[in-house]
Amino acid sequence: MRRRILVGLTALATLALVGGGAAAGADQQAQQAASADPNFRVLGDENPDSAAEIHAMHAMQHGGPGDHLPGSSENVRLIGQVDIDDVAPGDVADVTAYGNYAYLAVRDPEGCTDAGFAVIDMSDPTDPEQVGFIDWTDGSFPGEGAHVINLNTPSFKGQVLAGNNEICDEETGEGGLTLWDVTNPLAPVQLVDHAGDPSAGEAGFPHEFNHIHSVFIWQQKKRAFAVMTDNMEFTDIDIMEITDPRNPVLLSETDANDFGVAREGVVSHGNFQGSFLHDMVVKRIGDTWTLLVSYWDGGWVKFNVNDPANPVYIDDSDYPLPDTLFPQFMFPEGNAHQAEFSKNNRWIIGTDEDFSPFRLLNDEFSITSGPNAGDYPGGEFGWTVPITSYPDSQLNGPTIYGGYGCPDVSADGTDNPAPFDLPVPPASSLPADPGEEKILVLQRGQCFFSEKVETAQDAGYDGVIIANHHAGAGNGSAPDAILCGSQGHEFTPTIGAICIGHRAFHLLLGTTPTYDPPGPPHADDPAIGTLGADVLARSEFDGWGYVRLLDANTMEQIDAYAIDEALDEDFATGFGDLSVHEVAVDPFKKNLAYLSYYAGGLRVIKYGASGLKEVGHYVDEEGNNFWGVEVHKLRQLKKPTVILASDRDSGLWIFQYQKERKKKGN
Repeated sequence: MRRRILVGLTALATLALVGGGAAAGADQQAQQAASADPNFRVLGDENPDSAAEIHAMHAMQHGGPGDHLPGSSENVRLIGQVDIDDVAPGDVADVTAYGNYAYLAVRDPEGCTDAGFAVIDMSDPTDPEQVGFIDWTDGSFPGEGAHVINLNTPSFKGQVLAGNNEICDEETGEGGLTLWDVTNPLAPVQLVDHAGDPSAGEAGFPHEFNHIHSVFIWQQKKRAFAVMTDNMEFTDIDIMEITDPRNPVLLSETDANDFGVAREGVVSHGNFQGSFLHDMVVKRIGDTWTLLVSYWDGGWVKFNVNDPANPVYIDDSDYPLPDTLFPQFMFPEGNAHQAEFSKNNRWIIGTDEDFSPFRLLNDEFSITSGPNAGDYPGGEFGWTVPITSYPDSQLNGPTIYGGYGCPDVSADGTDNPAPFDLPVPPASSLPADPGEEKILVLQRGQCFFSEKVETAQDAGYDGVIIANHHAGAGNGSAPDAILCGSQGHEFTPTIGAICIGHRAFHLLLGTTPTYDPPGPPHADDPAIGTLGADVLARSEFDGWGYVRLLDANTMEQIDAYAIDEALDEDFATGFGDLSVHEVAVDPFKKNLAYLSYYAGGLRVIKYGASGLKEVGHYVDEEGNNFWGVEVHKLRQLKKPTVILASDRDSGLWIFQYQKERKKKGN
């Protein structure tokens, strides 16, 4: 079932404002839309809502007054904006564009049936309008790495839109990438619905292809390729040939860890063991097609992909010690999320995504009773109640094992099979002394982290510990690796939560650590209701995600930057997520880049040998929640360069950077 949409083909009438030829072409496209792919909907004016009604709803997206940064702008002008109708907060993801059309990925992790791409007509950029929706396969949704390019190969000529597939319904979802012919944006045609790395038949994963988090496509001479993440083999860099986009072929799988990319000397540190692929770009630099991958705690890594079937390692970056912006911490957060080369290829601008402005003191929690008493790696979830807000500013008390803590039916509408859905013991079954918290221990797997937290608080617990599973521990290669994941469904957290490694999980519950697959669940899982040792966790402020400038030749860090509020504990809660997400380097103007900074709005930075400097920003009066950012040209404008930003809670925002000239004195 497709969601109701606000705007319609009346948008085509506005083309007359920017040229009769464009309007005539659009009318022809509208006539051709009758033969569109059945999974594409041309939008009409049915059930329209007023812009005032839509914006009234969005005014509540951040809660009451004060729950976002105050509105302000400097050197950035809003050109136009359009909301996608009936989008739940957080549903809008990445943005990409070609010509006068933008494509916004729409996720649907809870309903799992209304995902796809909203098609936005920007012919009149002051009044952009949504003119269609490309339906994704039920059970899967796109998110990061949305990408559209013009292909000219022996097998295909025209524009191709690529999107990823993350599975949100184990029964109906499917993985891999999806490709659409969007040469006529009003009559797109699906080229391939799913293609990727064939599933190895992992337990509990009955799908043909592994699901992927991001995708990037490019053309080399007469051949075209796609590079993808792999959520199942999460260290793999998967490259496919899409010269014939109707028949993609898997060419290579590369694990950057085979080249020792993790920061030497800190691989045993629990917060710094997540060396895996998150995002990637490919650019021709001289005679070398260079793949740049964002490899989380492994930093940024370059490969020569002149032969995409045989990528060749070039070099990688190391996070400097101690942390650049919080030098009181020896170990940085890591989290290399996304990056791009500068216009002249001399620099790399990369973003670290970090949703938690707190970290456990010394990045550890303590087992305070029993034979395994001691300190172990741990982290604090960024979207739960901060540990610093507890009466004694610590999470301290007895523990009990509750299994996986999944509801009978997950937020995505799928059934959770036993033993994932077995009920947890009530908090009344766990004795605690005055001043102590009752703490439930759960394992990662099968449902959202947030569902596990909600299960714990509904059962009456004061706090929850979520332990990494076998796969997250690298099946024993990273026994102390931790993952404090993001919030996956809507609810109000009322308790604190920490994440720990799989080794510490077993020691906490008095069992022997093992890591043999398959699972989860695992044959060595303790019995639900097993009493564990007492624990203690304290936390301290360490800021949100950063932006980093690297020398592209040496891969050494030159500078780091974050907005002022992201470095101030007064803004740790109540102002939205103040982490950076993505960067778009301006390919037309020297040394400028644009940042989607979630609730921090749109940021403009200047970069070079002297470092990073903010030179412009925009935060709406009602707040923003920007995910994607792209630099684009709209030829109908006198100054054609625009910045496209996708707001997770609304839709497309179109900006221009216009540096104010200093006025001469009288």
